[in-house]
Amino acid sequence: MTDPVPVADLVDQNCHGVLRTELGLGTFEARLGAARAPAAPGTTLFDTQTGFAVRRWCPPLLGLEAHCPPASYLARRRELGVAETSRRLLRAAGVSAHLVDTGLPGDLTGPAEMASAAGSDAREIVRLEVLAEHVADTFLVNLGEAVHTAASSAVAFTSVGAAPYTAPEPPGPVRVRAAAGRWLARREAERRAARRGAAGREGGGAPVEPELLDHLRWSAVACGLPLQLRLGTADPARLADFAAATEGHGCDLVLLHGYPYHRQTAALAGRHPHVYADLGAVPARTGARAAAVLAEIMELAPFGKLLFSSGAQALPELHLVGARQFREALGRVLGAWVEDGAWTRQDAARVATMIGSGNARRVYGLG
Repeated sequence: MTDPVPVADLVDQNCHGVLRTELGLGTFEARLGAARAPAAPGTTLFDTQTGFAVRRWCPPLLGLEAHCPPASYLARRRELGVAETSRRLLRAAGVSAHLVDTGLPGDLTGPAEMASAAGSDAREIVRLEVLAEHVADTFLVNLGEAVHTAASSAVAFTSVGAAPYTAPEPPGPVRVRAAAGRWLARREAERRAARRGAAGREGGGAPVEPELLDHLRWSAVACGLPLQLRLGTADPARLADFAAATEGHGCDLVLLHGYPYHRQTAALAGRHPHVYADLGAVPARTGARAAAVLAEIMELAPFGKLLFSSGAQALPELHLVGARQFREALGRVLGAWVEDGAWTRQDAARVATMIGSGNARRVYGLG
């Protein structure tokens, strides 16, 4: 049997706060994964790789047997309360630093609360689209100042626009002003509709115009902080021109959540010195297959270009599962290579530290 390589320290370089409120079975289940649709009739979203991972790792930390029924787990969760459940699960994840994207709506904990609950260092990642909302009424005058002010306290910027594509050069002022005018007009129309009682778009707010996103992202590049770009289900090849154009600008690009395009994401990171591939969502979403997917990524990207994250939001369970599944999967991959004689155990331990925390500490200047 393969002896796994231990993966000790972790830096979660992209995550979100956890909910301060208790959830029922249906609302908890809806938060488990990336699926937007409900489960098929007569089934449950616990019957996913993420659901099985939660049932494996979380119940023992609340005093229950692993793989206990979901209803029993949630009853124990309510008995302990949200704060105690979050504290137990976050601390058991063994993450020494959380980089928290504070751009999601809802009653979520911020970096200071995450640090207290998890016993970790927690820093803020500023979402560019939220900055745009904050300065919308005086957009062109205040945007540049807002980006630079945010850069003074944040460790990175992140952008989650509907499409990751970014123009390979900053848009000119005429195009930016025109895009700003269209966006502000849509926002005002939404406000008027809301006052009339009309149903608004879920989550609120008009999506930022593509040329405004280009302007925001290039403004972030100019600041020199790392810029995280969320891929979702988009092919990372759409970012190839932007990656080439930003090389040498002093800004690292971190491609978030590239699965199922994980091989393409890793290949892009391997082609450019300032591009990094995030491993977030792979361990939780692929479950028992996580080791195989990580091995595929490690075929294509230098090990110094890979970063751990949980990508977790709302549920402390997802923070724990992301960390536990990642440790187990990476330990199995490296342990198998040591057993085959392809690696020494010393090199495997060094790479485990590099991917788990060392690369993130270097990219984000965490020391």
